[in-house]
Amino acid sequence: MTILDGKKISNEIKDEITLEVANMKERGEKVPHLAAVLVGNDGASLTYVGSKVRSCKKIGFESTLIHLPSETTEEELLNKVHELNADPAIDGYIVQLPLPKHIDEEKVLMAVDPDKDVDGFHPTNFGKMALDMETFISATPFGIMELLKRYKVDTQGKHAVVIGRSHIVGRPISILMSQKGEAANCTVTLAHSRTKDIKELTLQADIIVSALGVPRFLKADMVKEGAVIIDVGITRVSDETKEKGYYITGDVDFEPVSKKASFITPVPGGVGPMTIAMLLKNTLLARERNSNTK
Repeated sequence: MTILDGKKISNEIKDEITLEVANMKERGEKVPHLAAVLVGNDGASLTYVGSKVRSCKKIGFESTLIHLPSETTEEELLNKVHELNADPAIDGYIVQLPLPKHIDEEKVLMAVDPDKDVDGFHPTNFGKMALDMETFISATPFGIMELLKRYKVDTQGKHAVVIGRSHIVGRPISILMSQKGEAANCTVTLAHSRTKDIKELTLQADIIVSALGVPRFLKADMVKEGAVIIDVGITRVSDETKEKGYYITGDVDFEPVSKKASFITPVPGGVGPMTIAMLLKNTLLARERNSNTK
């Protein structure tokens, strides 16, 4: 069994980007600039955005954090999005989700300039990804594909079962794994909350990507020997015996499942770090794209 170490690979990717940025500085070129918009004080979002800002600093990117109060109106947020679209200094930006309930997330994401949409959520970018055109790929699926490539996991002609149909992970990864190319060429089954006999499907799977958000959903008796397991889930589970009052777990019952798997991602330290690394990679691509259009 091989651990797919997302922390290790994400650090390798960051080192590669750091070198590119150093070369840009040497040539006197503009370095990539990533902005993040955060509305409110959601704990997980604060942690995630903080991690992105620190990563930018570490690799030599410029970064801007725009932290707005939770009572910010939809109109005020849309004005901020339009400002960022028009700002030539910003190569790419993200609007951190979830947004407060009084703001229409879809309306906000639709307002983001597709050429600055480093999250890859805009329909233009999602559509290009589905058509196998060059574009920004949503960072988590992008990270999963990169992890499979760098560990040389054999996916050719394999049966992949993706659990979860979100627009951010489930749907895009099911499309990417079915396309031609490295870490792809799979026959993909997309399962979700209404799927019947899910265990029957997972037992047939050579590769399982679980993006359900249900702690320890995938048990050892649902997995065949030698399967590749990608755990996208990350849930805080309350536990008073822990110093923080909780522990982090994924969708996979890790210990027993790992004994049957050929490759498996841990939680934390698997897909999570890859998501941030690929967001930085997308920002580098955005800087190239915006430089070429000027």
